[in-house]
Amino acid sequence: MGILEKIGEIEREISRTQKNKATEYHLGLLKAKLAKYRAQLLEPSKAAGAKGEGFDVMKSGDARVALIGFPSVGKVNQTDYM
Repeated sequence: MGILEKIGEIEREISRTQKNKATEYHLGLLKAKLAKYRAQLLEPSKAAGAKGEGFDVMKSGDARVALIGFPSVGKVNQTDYM
């Protein structure tokens, strides 16, 4: 069964399922599977062991970086390293 058949079957299951509070979880799982299959359909297929193309970025100039997060996640004050 190919991806298109799986997508069609999930869409039929969603249309057959009655929408109410008891079936919200089931519909959520179906929608997640549908999104996963659609993402697989859009991404190009890669051969086994093939490496993806990369790129290099040359370091130059100054930069300003801000770390955002909760206080206890290991952020360090900027003045500690200047």
